[in-house]
Amino acid sequence: MQPATEQHYSRVEYLAMEETANVRHEFFQGQFFAMSGGTFNHAVLSGNVYFVLKTKLREQPCQPLNSDMRIHTPAGLDTYPDVSVYCGQPELMDNNKTLLNPVVIIEVLSPTTRNYDQGEKFRLYRSIPSLQDYLLIDSERVEVTHFRKLENAEWLLHEYTVISDIISLQAFEQQLSLAEIYENVHF
Repeated sequence: MQPATEQHYSRVEYLAMEETANVRHEFFQGQFFAMSGGTFNHAVLSGNVYFVLKTKLREQPCQPLNSDMRIHTPAGLDTYPDVSVYCGQPELMDNNKTLLNPVVIIEVLSPTTRNYDQGEKFRLYRSIPSLQDYLLIDSERVEVTHFRKLENAEWLLHEYTVISDIISLQAFEQQLSLAEIYENVHF
């Protein structure tokens, strides 16, 4: 990802800029990066996942959030994942605009963000102590990559490529089917 500017900013300056910006920005190591809009499939996929989780978690202690909620990592990344889930009380900062304790983060992959979401961004997300599940949903084919946190900061990788596959999320003992995720998505 290319920074929006070469100048370095403090997090306070970033937050002030974000208050008036027309587009959202990711912030890391003094630089902010414009987050581009997604494709039709990207919007459908993130909407499907949010809706399914909202339905399954109704009246539960865990709740999904859409891409309007910023996440801050201990490694210093501020970003807006497509879907996140917290359990119990949300730990918030920045006037309730930043969540600190997601247990699940879900990113819908696009050709321009695929490598970043699978690599450096995941490394930064892993610094969040509460994070237990990280899902990467492909927007160009039926494929979901699931990273599940194990003991000793180890992560287990499982890939799902069949529409009848079921993903078990350990954070709140719910399942997602690829059929639910990919409903009304056409390639």
